[in-house]
Amino acid sequence: MLVDSHCHLDFPELGGDLAGVLSRMGDNGVTHALTISTTLATFPAVRRTAGAAPNLWCSAGVHPDERGDDREATVEDLVAMADDPKVVAIGETGLDYFRVEGDTGWQRDRFRTHIRAARRAGKPLVIHTRAAAEDTLRLMREEGAGEAGGVMHCFTETWEVAEAALQQGFHISFSGIVTFKNAVALKEVAKRVPLDRMLVETDSPYLAPVPHRGKPNQPAWVRHVAEEVARLRGISFEEVAQRTTENFFRLFRHARPA
Repeated sequence: MLVDSHCHLDFPELGGDLAGVLSRMGDNGVTHALTISTTLATFPAVRRTAGAAPNLWCSAGVHPDERGDDREATVEDLVAMADDPKVVAIGETGLDYFRVEGDTGWQRDRFRTHIRAARRAGKPLVIHTRAAAEDTLRLMREEGAGEAGGVMHCFTETWEVAEAALQQGFHISFSGIVTFKNAVALKEVAKRVPLDRMLVETDSPYLAPVPHRGKPNQPAWVRHVAEEVARLRGISFEEVAQRTTENFFRLFRHARPA
């Protein structure tokens, strides 16, 4: 049994073939998936997707570099969106300075809003960070993100960043990037993260793992991520699958196995 802890099933590459996505998940032993919100405008579609099958859940949130909504989400907005049995997390949220020029204060304000909403809603955070690790960790500390808990998704940072997030009570999630030949430093992090604080994901339709690089990713292929983690750690695939699944349901406690 495996869980894809982060995917985007409403995106065009996947949304037009949900039945096929679910079928291929089953064929590969992927029993559940969490589909992630990125804007206010598309949240209803995310929620509908999660409602289409008993083994799917979703989050409520606005991606850190999305500027398409006509207004910023408030704490009250996010808490109201999270008041739904299919919504098990707040996010994805965080900081992404990679493509942003000029002032980034609006990103930090948005991140603080999401942390406060997660604490109020009692649901964990899905955090995205890129080229912004120091500020991400600082805001997490300042806003008490550890009270809500959560996951650093699609982790690509150093062991020092992973350790700082773990100290705040967060989980670390590995995507298909860990299967890439040149991801040497990340492979070392995957060896060191405690197995009881680890998740696996696809971030599909992005970041297809080896041997599917260059193709649109899908939740079924989270199996390759777990296989690579098992290889790196010298343990069985079955152990990685079992432990990451247990971790998922412990962290996202409002999700109930179907």
